[in-house]
This record gives sequence, structure tokens and C-alpha cells, in this order.
Amino acid sequence: MTPQQPNQEGSIDVELSEEIAEGVYANLAMIAHSNSEFILDFIRLMPGVPKAKVKARIILTPEHAKRLLDALTENISRYEEANGDISKPSDSFHFPAGGFGGPGGQA
Repeated sequence: MTPQQPNQEGSIDVELSEEIAEGVYANLAMIAHSNSEFILDFIRLMPGVPKAKVKARIILTPEHAKRLLDALTENISRYEEANGDISKPSDSFHFPAGGFGGPGGQA
């Protein structure tokens, strides 16, 4: 599947294969970073299964991680304007610590 949009100056043609377009479900993200990159692991937790699987790993430069944060913030704001506030999940679940040469993160 390839979007057929005119290529204007400064735009990028993006190809999206059918396999990637199907997406992958994840209900947990773990974030770690080093001095040169951010690592986002998208994980699927299944009830009653003690082992969770990383379904995708994305590695970003710090600059691109900041752009992702800005894009998510903007899109969440638009979503909430159209659909109401998104409730935060219970804080009773604690994420395991992860590491990649620096402090671990969670989402």
C-alpha cells in the first residue's frame, strides 16, 4: 500500500507495506536511553501469562524522541478536544526497571 500524494517541496513519500499497515498491538511500553539514543520497547502483556513479549523495538536519536513527544502531546490534545479526557490507568501496577546504560523509563 503506497499513498499516492503529490510530492511537494519538503515532503516525503512514505511507503507502507500491507504487513506493517496491519499494526501490532501492545499494552505496555518500556523506555530506556543512553547518551545517544532512546530505546522504546512495545510489549504485549497477556492475563495469566507470566512472560511478556516485546513486539517491536524502536531506536531514536534524542532529537527524534523529543519530536515524538511533541507529536504525541499535540495528537492527544486533539483527541481529547474531540472525544473528552483520556483517563489515566490505575497507578497500582509498577513497571519493571529496564536499562540501557542509563536510567530506565516507563509509559
